[in-house]
Amino acid sequence: MSATAPSPALTGGGEAAPPLQRVLAQARFEAGSLLRNGEQLLVALVLPVAVLVAVVHVRAVSLGSGARVDLAVPGVLALCVISSAFTGQAIATGFDRRYGVLRLLGVTPLGRTGLLAAKAVAVLSVVALQVVVVGGVGLAMAWHPAPAGIPAAVLTTLLGTWAFAALALLLGGTVRAEGVLALANLLWIAFLGLGGVMVAGSELPGRYAGVVRLLPSAALGDGLRAALAHGSVDAGAWLVLLVWAVAATALARRLFRWSD
Repeated sequence: MSATAPSPALTGGGEAAPPLQRVLAQARFEAGSLLRNGEQLLVALVLPVAVLVAVVHVRAVSLGSGARVDLAVPGVLALCVISSAFTGQAIATGFDRRYGVLRLLGVTPLGRTGLLAAKAVAVLSVVALQVVVVGGVGLAMAWHPAPAGIPAAVLTTLLGTWAFAALALLLGGTVRAEGVLALANLLWIAFLGLGGVMVAGSELPGRYAGVVRLLPSAALGDGLRAALAHGSVDAGAWLVLLVWAVAATALARRLFRWSD
């Protein structure tokens, strides 16, 4: 649950700050709130690192052909995006809406567009921190990312962040806060276990693989595995993420409620 931000909209003299300054000030507050929240910090950093260590060392589930750590790290990076862009953002948005924070900030000089932009910048900042932490742990475990795939990995991450942030706003802006809390955490577990994040669709039973590949979680995981493990581009994954991002954005714009 987020607290009301100190106003980022005014300069020291009481005049409205430039739009970019307002957005960046609110983004710093949003990112700080996510990282100071113990539950969200657990989901954003501690659990992904624990999942990485467990998946690399416990070989009960096949991840595909190749070094296990090279396949595990992209999956955990996908999980990080889901944690920050979807789970954390949905919960924060739901409780901010419940306690009137969204309505309050929406009528300040920051405005609704500025608030959404600040949330996007905050999510990208947290994702960047997650990439550094998980990537560092992966390198310590002998991860060897494919350099040629780094540009594709960046684009996949951006598309995934857009898709899951839009889904978070759709959930957080339409469902009561308690429901958002339950659904966001439940979906995080579902994406991890059955959503194709850690295990590629090709490793799933045939009757499930086709359906799972259409999920944004599987598309994000597959896209990052293709880029970082094989140095290739998964255009199909990009298309799936783009469709989810556009659809969720359109629905969020239509259905989002700024207050209960």
